[in-house]
Amino acid sequence: MKIGLSTYSLLPCIKSGEMSVLDVIQWIADNGGEHVEIVPFGYKLVDNDSLIEAIRKKAEDVGIEISNYAILANLVQEDDEAYENEIKRLMNEVDIANKLGVKRMRHDVSAFRRPANQNTIIHYKKDLPKMVKACQRIADYAAQYGITTTVENHGFYVNGSDRVIELIEAVGRDNYRLTLDVGNFLCVDEDAVVGVKKCLPYTVMIHLKDFYYRPSYRNPGGTTEFDCAGKWFTTVNGNYLRGSIIGQGDLDMWEIMRLIKESGYDGYVSIEFEGMEDCKMGSKIGMDNARRILSEVYKR
Repeated sequence: MKIGLSTYSLLPCIKSGEMSVLDVIQWIADNGGEHVEIVPFGYKLVDNDSLIEAIRKKAEDVGIEISNYAILANLVQEDDEAYENEIKRLMNEVDIANKLGVKRMRHDVSAFRRPANQNTIIHYKKDLPKMVKACQRIADYAAQYGITTTVENHGFYVNGSDRVIELIEAVGRDNYRLTLDVGNFLCVDEDAVVGVKKCLPYTVMIHLKDFYYRPSYRNPGGTTEFDCAGKWFTTVNGNYLRGSIIGQGDLDMWEIMRLIKESGYDGYVSIEFEGMEDCKMGSKIGMDNARRILSEVYKR
């Protein structure tokens, strides 16, 4: 397995102007990362070929790989024109992934934030045919470049092992698989170990993150809408989550890493840090802990 970092993990430094995405790539290499995952928050790659090429060159110069390109999307559009426009936009993002030289691209299929009463299984079943057709078209477009597009168990709607597995099976494309986020199952109150175990057979990319968890009757204070600043937010059933450094939160990271190892997965593992601590410190400890835990797992 190759341990690396999502540029999203250092978003506070990017947003503040302390670091550019090129600085982030240098930082990852300097701190032992083997790859960088490109998540265009705080910088723009659409109509920006010069930055795309600069990212490719920087990664090559510092000796790390570009593992994945991950973007937001919303294919659950009521209006047919908006639906078609979103598909076309994502095909353009596939072109960007190809320019970056990656072979994996994650695109969401629904908005991250939806009203809670629209996240039900009833809504999911109604929206599924539209999501499937769009994902098929985008995957078919990506096939010309040898790119695998992926769904991530992400947000509060297209999340949970059963929903993402149903979507992947319905799309039915060899190049449409899963970016497995080991922590996001908690957003929909699914046990992370169970979710990871069920989803590993579909996985071509892994996001490794950790959370602090508190039940709904133990309000920790400081709760807000989800963002990357490490604040507490609520799950679909009102429990509390806050991002933590890998190995310091409440996920059973040792069992999760054991399952990943036992599955035979030998690809990219991208650390996502979204805790309250300094993002460089949290990212560095997270990468170090991931390597240490993986080493301990291999010794069992």
